[in-house]
Amino acid sequence: MNLPSIGRRVLISGASRGLGRAVAHAFAANGDRVAVHYGSREDEARRTLDALPGAGHVLVGGDLSDASGAADVAERAFAGLGGIDVLVNNAAVNVRHPLAETPYEEWVAVWQRHVSVNLLATANLSHCAARRMISDGTGGRIVNIGSRGAFRGEPDHPAYGATKAAVHALGQSLAVSLAPYGIGVASVAPGFFDTERVADRLSGPEGEAIRAQSPFGRVASADEVASAVLWLASPEAEWSSGTILDLNGASHLRT
Repeated sequence: MNLPSIGRRVLISGASRGLGRAVAHAFAANGDRVAVHYGSREDEARRTLDALPGAGHVLVGGDLSDASGAADVAERAFAGLGGIDVLVNNAAVNVRHPLAETPYEEWVAVWQRHVSVNLLATANLSHCAARRMISDGTGGRIVNIGSRGAFRGEPDHPAYGATKAAVHALGQSLAVSLAPYGIGVASVAPGFFDTERVADRLSGPEGEAIRAQSPFGRVASADEVASAVLWLASPEAEWSSGTILDLNGASHLRT
């Protein structure tokens, strides 16, 4: 199956701002058509859409934490693009909930939310996209946004670390099962990177310590992570299917 290098149809979940916005811009600048998904930030998602180079991009809103909502998002994206060649599973939640400080009822609710969005939405969108790719006989790519925290631990965000580890494992399972259909599946595991969400932390008292996590003395830009996602979705990256690509500036080394 010959996956095109440009002109692809790309669905990016959670693309209203931050990394999702950077990934959407990277694909659009490559000549691809992008479905920009958002959960609740429609105004920001429209700003993302309006700033994309090229034409044929679409906006798709919907709640991915609900299985029927995820299926609806996928179907509307496929209808708007005329199919699907690349899925980027970027949508995620990350709420602080250290065990020693979190009441049980809140703990349960936070875990349910993380599992629903970070893991199940990734699984459900992957199912919808892969089944469409198989049906169309086009092959394709699925790239999951994981995290360094899946390997080094997240003491204040344990559900985030656990669900991102599960996303990595899911990607490797799908890489094996979907390869016969010409579908490559890979994940990236970013460390700390600069977005609007963490701007206050980087400019505040803990900013120096965060930057010192890497021997480069800085954090990544969202564009650096987006570049890796773009490559993993390329025709040249087929042999990288099943990989988990660390993007943390040597701040955490796996053995």
